Amino acid sequence: MDNSCDITAPTELAIVDVFTKLIFGVEQQWDDWELSILQALRQVDHNVYMDTDNEIGTYLRALGVKEMIKLVSQVKRQLRQGGPFTLNAATANRSAKPHR
Repeated sequence: MDNSCDITAPTELAIVDVFTKLIFGVEQQWDDWELSILQALRQVDHNVYMDTDNEIGTYLRALGVKEMIKLVSQVKRQLRQGGPFTLNAATANRSAKPHR
């Protein structure tokens, strides 16, 4: 059985919404749109590649406005280049830190 789904690239507003949830530590189950944003973030910024949601939130809080705007643009570009994303059920729970 195929547990994947195709989605188109999320908007800048959706990216900022996910970043805001990370910054404020909102505990939740991420939907496919949000997971694609987290996946793209990890691909464009290797500082957070293996981080938990809380660690990413801490990292994002430390960014300046210009850095944040640049990161949103990079994530959006990655989403456009890599889309449509296929997310597998196996990647759906990224809140636990993977082994290094």
